[in-house]
Amino acid sequence: MAEKRTQAVSTMLSEFRRGKITRRELMVRGTALGVSAYFLGRLATDSAFAQGATPEAVAPGSTLQMPADIRTDLAGAQITAVLAQDGPGVPWEEAALAKFTEVSGIQVNRISGNQNANERLTGQYLPVLNAQGSDLDVLQIDVIWPGILAPYTIDLTEAAAGVIANHFEAIVQNNTVDGKLVGIPFYTDAAVLYYRTDLFEKYGIAGPPATWADLETTAKTIMDGERGEGMAEMWGFVFQGNAYEGLTCNGLEWQVSNGGGSIIEPDGTISVNNPQAAAAINRAATWVGTIAPEGVTTYQEEEARGVWQGGNAAMMRNWPYAFSAGNSADSPIRGLFAVSVLPKGDGGGARSAATLGGWQIAVSQYSENQEAAIELAKFLTSTEVQKSRAIELSNLPTIASLYEDADVLAAQPFFGQLLETFSGGAVARPSTVSSSLYNNVSIAYFTAVHGVLTGGSDAETALAGLETELADIMSELE
Repeated sequence: MAEKRTQAVSTMLSEFRRGKITRRELMVRGTALGVSAYFLGRLATDSAFAQGATPEAVAPGSTLQMPADIRTDLAGAQITAVLAQDGPGVPWEEAALAKFTEVSGIQVNRISGNQNANERLTGQYLPVLNAQGSDLDVLQIDVIWPGILAPYTIDLTEAAAGVIANHFEAIVQNNTVDGKLVGIPFYTDAAVLYYRTDLFEKYGIAGPPATWADLETTAKTIMDGERGEGMAEMWGFVFQGNAYEGLTCNGLEWQVSNGGGSIIEPDGTISVNNPQAAAAINRAATWVGTIAPEGVTTYQEEEARGVWQGGNAAMMRNWPYAFSAGNSADSPIRGLFAVSVLPKGDGGGARSAATLGGWQIAVSQYSENQEAAIELAKFLTSTEVQKSRAIELSNLPTIASLYEDADVLAAQPFFGQLLETFSGGAVARPSTVSSSLYNNVSIAYFTAVHGVLTGGSDAETALAGLETELADIMSELE
């Protein structure tokens, strides 16, 4: 079987190099044979690598080259780290931590973070930190939490002094509170639109939708067509509609893309109660039960990905991690989708908008093994680890040089498309202006938006009430 697969890959490579098939066709045919996207990319771009190579799936963490400066004098220390939620990233993390322990001798107890970001903060982190507990040493923290968690974490400025300049300056600034580096950048995020290229081709749709109106038309065309052929569970579009931080991200994209402002502007002006924001959120409510399933109002990232990756949605809004998961060897849609920027609305000032996300690594000031915890934080945020995560998990690095790395681009060629998002379409949540009260702001916002999605209110009424609630919250900062 392996010999036949090797011959098939060799034939495809020959056709690719002679220009008879495109790179995308190479990837589609290769992944159908169970060959990883990373391996295919290397074969396509590195002739030396191809000599005698046998195409097998890349084992989690196998692309990780260990940093050369890991300390070995802390062997025997034991720390607990809260990292990714349960999902496709866990096997990689377990493999990487095993290598870290093998080299450093530091024992790491890995805990999965809660999938719901708000519950991770309020239910998993703050109870321990408020009690000054030493149970948690290393924390993976959201891009919106440095202001909230600054009082509970150590200053990593000195620990990261030699490498922090390699990270995107804007993210470092976001992580710095009153001169204190709360977290070292781990990976960044910006939401994208996933779409099924095979279904777009089948129904004669030229490319990804430029506007939300286009998305609605496209979703209905594909839904109607597929259901007419017996695909009763096919939906046009899935997103994150549950009442949690992910809905704040989605809602912010809808309103900004329609020229509806950013909830709270950088100068503190509460701008959410305006006609264009209301129109955008009302429009999203019409998707529920029409082009999106009724249950979308309970979806977080993994629920949306489950429908999408199961082949039951034509389009999906999600983060870049879903790219590598969708191209896994057992994925029904591997090689059958692409990504694009999110659509724009039709209000004045409409533009494509994608909420900035991402995670950082922080160390609790109550840790009883801070040196070991710092060593793990430096390891997780290193160039070597970020490169491996980019290749295997499609996590976007915070280190600029990796966007020009040949191995990364071979495995994730779509990273180049995201430059448009980062350079012009990315929008930040109002976490800086609301400081330690951002969590209250976000809860108020996603609760109001969720009420519109579930039919409890129209957007005009919900946003008027939200404006008053946000004014009360922000008054606490005065």
